[in-house]
Amino acid sequence: MEFEWDKNKAAYNLSKHGVSFDEASTVFDDTLYVDFYDPDHSYDEHRYIIVRQSAQDRVLIVSYTERGDAIRLITARKATRKEKELYEERQDNNPRWTSTRI
Repeated sequence: MEFEWDKNKAAYNLSKHGVSFDEASTVFDDTLYVDFYDPDHSYDEHRYIIVRQSAQDRVLIVSYTERGDAIRLITARKATRKEKELYEERQDNNPRWTSTRI
């Protein structure tokens, strides 16, 4: 899987949210996730939000778009306590749960 992002946006994201886009890209390795269409931010392109665990064992909220064969990261942040609880509850309630696009 190929990833791309704006270097300035990545630096700003790390400063603001404490999450690097390198870490954010690792969420696409996790098979337990929820992603959904983000109509509020889909002006010129379809954007999605994904909730997944990173390789650093942090549950992240990642906004992205698909450009051809590449995933373009837009923003990433740590999940709030409530978001993390919902993610973990979903895992606990359905151990066979895999990708879900809403």
